[in-house]
Amino acid sequence: MHAQPVPWLSPEAYLEIERRAEGKSEYFDGEMFAMSGGSREHSLIATNILSELRTQLKKRPCQVFTSDLRLKVDASGLYTYPDVTVACGELQFDDVHRDTLLNPILIIEVLSPTTEAYDRGDKFRLYRKIPSLREYLLVAQDRAHVDQFSHQQDGRWLLTDVEGREGVVRLSSIDGRLDLAEVYDKIDFAPPPTPARPPS
Repeated sequence: MHAQPVPWLSPEAYLEIERRAEGKSEYFDGEMFAMSGGSREHSLIATNILSELRTQLKKRPCQVFTSDLRLKVDASGLYTYPDVTVACGELQFDDVHRDTLLNPILIIEVLSPTTEAYDRGDKFRLYRKIPSLREYLLVAQDRAHVDQFSHQQDGRWLLTDVEGREGVVRLSSIDGRLDLAEVYDKIDFAPPPTPARPPS
């Protein structure tokens, strides 16, 4: 018995379905992918980041968005919902609905066990096709750690690791900062499991 092939879906059909759906789905290369819910830690870390950035950007020409705003990577056709997105200046949208952003300057993803490999690999490769993007942050939820990728003038992406609650992420793209003490406020990391003792 052969599995039925998944029918190819156009971007227009995806958007028509997505705008009527109760849940959220990503789209790439003719397929929709349903998004699963996050943990308490994932949600709280994203909320903490949004709060910090909103305060810093309140009187500046930049806006910070939750994962409710869809993002399109125009060069590849990926539609997705980053955990946190920042755009500055005039916002560019995919169409008149103004619900699909095209020109982020900063994207932040809070890592989950099921999505970490994708966020680090293929998704980052697609994000790098966005001309306006200057910084990409991967935020761990099982420890106080952020991987910061910064776009350099020669086209390379520079990785900076920030570790520990005393750490500070300097955001050159928006002339801002994220204190990890605030990012991980009210987050208690579970202690590592005690290794089993060998039988005596």
